[in-house]
Amino acid sequence: MADGGIDAVVFDVGKVLVRWERERPYLAAIPDPAERARFLDEVVTFEWHMEHDAGRSAADMVAERSALFPHHAGLIARWFSHFNETIPGPVEGMPGIVEALDARGVPLYAITNFGADTWAGFRPSFPLADRFRDIVVSGVEKLAKPDPAIYALAARRFGRDPAAMLFIDDSLPNVVAARDCGWHTHHFVDAPTLRADLSARGLLD
Repeated sequence: MADGGIDAVVFDVGKVLVRWERERPYLAAIPDPAERARFLDEVVTFEWHMEHDAGRSAADMVAERSALFPHHAGLIARWFSHFNETIPGPVEGMPGIVEALDARGVPLYAITNFGADTWAGFRPSFPLADRFRDIVVSGVEKLAKPDPAIYALAARRFGRDPAAMLFIDDSLPNVVAARDCGWHTHHFVDAPTLRADLSARGLLD
């Protein structure tokens, strides 16, 4: 067990392990940057997307949103049909950290705010996830961070005490919520900063 009693590491996925860029499915479909920004701010909003993370189905969301914005129906459907385009690749340096922890035998897990439909479409293109023993997906569980219930569910699923796990997330509210639930935490900024913290905790050389 590493210093501080940590014997497992739990990652967020989006903006920690993989990049997430909301505008990418619309770069060609809406070439004008101002028009594209307005569409994302008013139609395919972040708050709307979060409903999928919390458990709503893509079909229900598209139908409801298309009724509100019928002239944008095709572009609204594009959010889900082209969702993998929002994930253009890994966050620099992170696959190496995951692989190094795995090579040391550190148990790896994840808790991600991700819709059930979009996760099903993305998971086959995410081989790094094969190194994780379990991944709690908010849309599947119908619980999303920072709700304390998702951390409690994860601890039960992983079979580990929160005090023995390090949780890593780019969202400060998610980090604070995990800390309040008794987890060790790291507010993710970049891979070099995380690697230094993992080394200081005795989890990496």
